[in-house]
Amino acid sequence: MDNLAKSFASLNDDPAFWAAANKHLTRYGPAFEDIIVERAEGSFVYDADDRAILDFTSGQMSALLGHTHPDIVTTVNRQMASVAHLFSGMLSRPVVELATRLAALAPGLDRVQLLTTGAESNEAAIRMAKLVTGGHEIVAFAQSWHGMTGAAASATYSAGRRGYGPATAGSLVIPAPNAYRPRFKNPDGSNDWQAELDDAFELIDRQSTGNLAAFIAEPILSSGGILELPLGYLAALKKKCEERGMLLILDEAQTGVGRTGHMFAFQRDGVTPDIMTLSKTLGAGLPLAAVMTSAEVEQKAFERGFLFYTTHVSDPLPAAVGVTVLDVVARDGLVEQAIVRGNRLKEGLLSLQQRFECVGDVRGRGLLLGLEVVADRHTKAPGFELGARIMQEAMLRGMSMNIVKLPGMGGVFRIAPALTVSDAEIDLGLDILAASIEAAQKAG
Repeated sequence: MDNLAKSFASLNDDPAFWAAANKHLTRYGPAFEDIIVERAEGSFVYDADDRAILDFTSGQMSALLGHTHPDIVTTVNRQMASVAHLFSGMLSRPVVELATRLAALAPGLDRVQLLTTGAESNEAAIRMAKLVTGGHEIVAFAQSWHGMTGAAASATYSAGRRGYGPATAGSLVIPAPNAYRPRFKNPDGSNDWQAELDDAFELIDRQSTGNLAAFIAEPILSSGGILELPLGYLAALKKKCEERGMLLILDEAQTGVGRTGHMFAFQRDGVTPDIMTLSKTLGAGLPLAAVMTSAEVEQKAFERGFLFYTTHVSDPLPAAVGVTVLDVVARDGLVEQAIVRGNRLKEGLLSLQQRFECVGDVRGRGLLLGLEVVADRHTKAPGFELGARIMQEAMLRGMSMNIVKLPGMGGVFRIAPALTVSDAEIDLGLDILAASIEAAQKAG
């Protein structure tokens, strides 16, 4: 019997691996999954037992083309064989080509700086806004996530604020609009976001020392629980900024490069920001970020000595990957596919809402969707424990999902499969999610 049990022992239970991990790795967030990932392909990652796990968050919301996309692999191999990294003052063809391609996709944002992470791009954007405006006060949403470094962390309010000392001076905050849990209501009970925005900026004006520099926002707040800025909000927000001499920075780390059904989410609203940051989706899983702004803003920054000089600014390898990402998105019609596949996924999630009382809300657009789990649909009481059980059950059934837990909200699953996801993979994910909800409810 012992030998039979041993023959079925999981290769994920590697004592040496976990002993080394527990001894040497810094614990930087939630607990690690108890699997060892050996490889990944398309919409799946594979553990040490070669078990396929459907990746419904496309890595860290970044693997836009799925894992190990052949075009990306080819580009990496080709570029590594020529030049991958340079002195930061040197330029290469992939860098100029990517900047040119991005500028063509976002008219009015003609100047591009290529960096590595989302936090780094937001640092550069905030630094540029302060220099150009002469102010230092940065306003963000109370449910925001813009990164874990300096100014980006100071503009992040969904998590990670306690225990690290003072935030950057001039860090101000307003609530994000939430149609499911509105703070201001119209007579019909819907969210009165305009009244909320007016009220919020009245408070900003009272707090400000007269040095407002910028507002930084995600078009859809992802770590904030997939809160979508309603149609009209961006235009109203841009007007508030213009009235105060502020710049509007849009952080499109997760919404950029087609995920929402537009190349960039702001294009739905017809509102061009003063500065846009890209990361995650632009590199399709490799470390690549961009800061895009107008020629006018860039000129002012240059005249005032803008300095954001990093080790990997304008590196050729990630830039070449970025060009390939844009090529594949255009060639394979992935922006349009995000709409079609996103509609299929959203319809499936809405059917789960009809079936299960614990599904309080389904929201988002394209292939960036949220499902909020509640303990009581009528009171909208948070269902954190149930959400955690659903996530565990999903992993047992072969699907990786991510849930965020925020004060005043339920547990929200962030669902963001790759743009290359198939109908069959969407249906599989919905089936696993349904089975996981059933199992979690029975276990509770």
